[in-house]
Amino acid sequence: MSKHSFTNSTLLFLFFAVQISTLLAGDFHVINFRSPNLFPEGLAWDPTAQHFLVGSLRHRTISAVSDAGVVETLISDPSLPENVTVLGLAVDSRNHRVLAALHALEPLPEFNALAAYDLRSGRRLFLSALPSAAGDERRPIANDVAADFGGNAYVTNAAGNYIWKVNNNGEAWIFSKSARFTEHAVVGDTVYSVCGLNGIVHVSKGYLLVVQSNTGKMFKVDAEDGSAREVLLNEDLMGADDVALRGDGVVLVVSYNKLWFVKSNDGWAQASVFDKIDLDSEGFPTSVVVAESDRTYVLHGRVMEGTLGISQRESFKIEEVRSPKENQGENVWIYVMLGFALFYFLFWRFQMKQLVKNMDKKIN
Repeated sequence: MSKHSFTNSTLLFLFFAVQISTLLAGDFHVINFRSPNLFPEGLAWDPTAQHFLVGSLRHRTISAVSDAGVVETLISDPSLPENVTVLGLAVDSRNHRVLAALHALEPLPEFNALAAYDLRSGRRLFLSALPSAAGDERRPIANDVAADFGGNAYVTNAAGNYIWKVNNNGEAWIFSKSARFTEHAVVGDTVYSVCGLNGIVHVSKGYLLVVQSNTGKMFKVDAEDGSAREVLLNEDLMGADDVALRGDGVVLVVSYNKLWFVKSNDGWAQASVFDKIDLDSEGFPTSVVVAESDRTYVLHGRVMEGTLGISQRESFKIEEVRSPKENQGENVWIYVMLGFALFYFLFWRFQMKQLVKNMDKKIN
């Protein structure tokens, strides 16, 4: 066996090793999609149909977005008041439906509701008006929605800092109006200063995690009685918009310019941000979801442009994001494994070379 063939075999191994490493590490998935003036604020993942769902700032629609960026109107509800905004979305897989938080922006007449639609037929199952609380200083803003395993939905009021609950039959009431939600000073003069309770997610152990945009706080809310307490964080999540739960218990919190990776070791009495990444604020990210294989995606719906009404746009983006620290750890293990594989490969080549030499000696 010649030195030349040995070198070529080694280079061939290294080439395939690099290819395997690239495949294992994976590329970041970016889905560019087009729909005139859609300006989606809410994003959900439908695990059964394996596609994303997006709402719209300007249309009374919920659209499906495929992995390849193909957009299809899944639900169109012209019976809703004109110019109603479809904000937060949640897929209730057990009941085969999608839940949508609906709100009419000023100066339109006040309208806040939760709508439920059949995921396959698009038929509306119920439309529940969300009641105002006595003494509300601002008109409510139905913002985000989460569903539990019993078919109950929880909707945040970003203006009044309380949470509605809507049962499986569409009956709605004010569920949690804890004093915890208003005990912190609001940060003023920011794009999120007027937005209180926002992103919400249900945890299977019987509670909700809710983030508050204008204070950066997170709250743990009992899903039975609505009692709340602040989750003690190592840093405030200023501008926090949406929140999603990963299968390993890590919580993802997105703002218009940042994504935080948060974890807790004590049932969310305390939690810590263990990683964070900057996002493109021009795209104005508003929503985060966990899709297939625990992959995290952020929606760039450019809703600030849509809200200001100064732009006509048809291109938007759903972008995969990963924790640099977690990704770095995965890559280290990949290269350690490849290193061991290379060692055993070279050892095998050496043994084969010695075997060939010994055979040549015996023949000669």
